[in-house]
Order: sequence, then C-alpha cells, then structure tokens
Amino acid sequence: MLRAIRQALPGAYMLYVADSAYAPYGERSADYVTDRTLKISDFLMRQGVDALVVACNTATAAAVNVLRQTYSHLPIVGVEPGIKPAVAQSMKKRVGVLATPGTLASGKFQDLLAGHANDALIVTQACPGLAKEIESGQLDTPALLAMVERFSEPLVDAGVDTIVLGCTHYPFVAPLFARALGPGVRIIDTADAVAAQTARLLSRGIAHVEQSKGALQLWTSGDPRHLSEVTLNWLGLASHAGWMPE
Repeated sequence: MLRAIRQALPGAYMLYVADSAYAPYGERSADYVTDRTLKISDFLMRQGVDALVVACNTATAAAVNVLRQTYSHLPIVGVEPGIKPAVAQSMKKRVGVLATPGTLASGKFQDLLAGHANDALIVTQACPGLAKEIESGQLDTPALLAMVERFSEPLVDAGVDTIVLGCTHYPFVAPLFARALGPGVRIIDTADAVAAQTARLLSRGIAHVEQSKGALQLWTSGDPRHLSEVTLNWLGLASHAGWMPE
C-alpha cells in the first residue's frame, strides 16, 4: 500500500505508522482494534497530516466509521477486500477471499458481500497467524510456506479462478499464493485503487509537497530498525524509522 501511494503521489510527504507491538489486528476484538486505530490516528493528527489512509482491512472494518466521525474535516481512505472487481473479472463466477478472521467476521465485510457478490460463489478463507508470520520479515520460512499451502487448498478444491487478497500483508506473499493456487488463477490486490482514490481526494492541492520532495517518515510501536530494514528490502524505500510514543 505504501509503495502504491508513493507511486501515485511521488512528491507527497508521507508519514507511516506500523503498530508492530500490537499487531496483527486480525485476531483481536473490534474494540481493541478501534482503540489502537484511534491512538495512531491521534498521533498522526498531531503531525499535521492532510489525509489519512487506514492501510489495514481489519482496522477499516472495525474503525473507519468512528474515524470519519472523529475527524470529519479530513479525507479518510479505508481498505476493503476487492469483491467487486474480483466478481467482474471471474470467468467462472467462483471467487476466493483470503483475509484475517477479524475482517471476515465484520459487519462491513458482510455488507460488502451483500452489495457485490451478485450471482458469484464467494469462498472465504480465514488465515489466522499468516500476517504475524509475514511480519517476522522472512518470506521463505517453512512455517510460512506451509500456511500458504494450507490456506490455498480449500480454494483450489472449490475451483475458484479469482482470489482476493483481503489483508495488506498478503501481497508480500502473492507469488507464494500464485504457485499454490496454480496457473490461471487471478489475484486481486486493491493497493493501486486505494492509491488512486487517495490521489483523487487530494487533487486540489497537498500541503508539504513542494518542500518535502517525496520525503518519508516512519514510526513504529515495535522495533524501529526492523521497520527500516523491511521498508527498504520489501518496498525499496529508504527511511529512518522512529519509535511512536504512546
């Protein structure tokens, strides 16, 4: 998500918080996720942001409505599984959704299904523990490979031809899912659509663009050095991370 927004807004001053000490959110309660999301948003508000992107499906499902009420003056972009484009692109109308337990259990996801599933068969697959394994920073561990195989198997058995990545961690292992699912299965990631929506909302002018020249500031509730390394190795974006005060 961060890389896609950087490509859409190359001159913007980007501020990113990774809540690594409290993540992953997918197996937490909605109240817990909402509380953490508000704490991070309050921190970003104090930095003077012009827009807020909730780069997490679980946090969007739990907290985006509260955020929009709390910061009604600010453009807020949420992230949700790409059911609509997946159904449109599926030739067999058999779509699989890979997501966290929290996302799949949310009312927001159920509304998404009701609004966009139409006549397609939607096969949901919860992936407990997958985001946490990806967070470790190693994308080729035996445990990670085994998880991808296990979560892919029911979707292969269901004969889906299109897969939705319903967590912003999962694109990092999209090649592993592509291999496990086999040829001919389309994988849908909404990062570009979210980046385009962010750019549209800010099209009338973004503060800090000229002077920042695309600067990136990272914070984390976990290990700053780990975040800096992952951002460089996975995204090709160099920045020094700091610790986010509680």
